[in-house]
Amino acid sequence: MYHLFVLVNHGGTPSALADTVDRAGMSCQVGIELEQLDESGVTPPDAVLLDMSSLELPDARRMVEECHNRRLPVLAAVPKEAIGDYDPSLNPDEMLVSPVSEGELTARVKQAMYRVTGPTGPTLLKVGDLSIDQERYEVTVAGRRVALTYKEFQLLVLLASNPGRVYTREALLSQIWGYDYLGGTRTVDVHIRRLRAKVESPGRSFVETIWNVGYRFRAPV
Repeated sequence: MYHLFVLVNHGGTPSALADTVDRAGMSCQVGIELEQLDESGVTPPDAVLLDMSSLELPDARRMVEECHNRRLPVLAAVPKEAIGDYDPSLNPDEMLVSPVSEGELTARVKQAMYRVTGPTGPTLLKVGDLSIDQERYEVTVAGRRVALTYKEFQLLVLLASNPGRVYTREALLSQIWGYDYLGGTRTVDVHIRRLRAKVESPGRSFVETIWNVGYRFRAPV
């Protein structure tokens, strides 16, 4: 279902939290620093869970800030006996009181993910910083909303739904405008150019030109 990264200190024993994650049908990796996520072979987590029974507040603050910088949903699991001392300025995406039930843990993980990444499912396409909500006809790049025309939106959805596939200008013209359109393939070039100007920037490129052929969306690395 979901994969969590459980953060503890050097002497922490997160067995209770890890067991709850397992019973909830989720997987987890236990670590002491977020830098472990950068190691080769580490599975990227859907969310980070702080075991506040083993973390000092300064360390927890640093980890929450780093999660926010990485745009990783972060939850703080606060022991029931310490809830009176909880400092809301810690500001995780979700806070829960442990021991926690499997159902509540799952619900709060989903809520934290929604707060950070928005809705998920077949109507949402995400590629790096680019997010395409097909239900609401909304496109955002690095959290900034981009205003596209309907044809630009259709082009982006078609290309992004099939990363790596090369579309000829003729294929794009027939699929987006229809066979009866008389504007010619230059219409495709104009719309692609306008689309790029809106969603791309130096160091952030999504659509590639295949010279003398057409276009393709960059396949995720």
